[in-house]
Amino acid sequence: MMIKVVLSAKQFGNLVKINRKKYHLTQKELAAVCGCGVRFIQDLEKGKQSCELGLSLSVLAMLGIRLEAITPVIPEAVLHVIK
Repeated sequence: MMIKVVLSAKQFGNLVKINRKKYHLTQKELAAVCGCGVRFIQDLEKGKQSCELGLSLSVLAMLGIRLEAITPVIPEAVLHVIK
């Protein structure tokens, strides 16, 4: 298992592209198994920020990628705003 920190849509797309290629899938093949269009896969891999989250998560799941979120302690600046 490899842990990869993703901080941008571009990095997210690159993660999808690397793993798609690891399984020797074309964009068309990945789109077919995910139930989306080739254009969506292309946009996702390019890091388009407006790609639908639900469908993006489905693509990750289809590639066997598990997404985890680490929630930090609330920073002082945020605490000040919500008080």
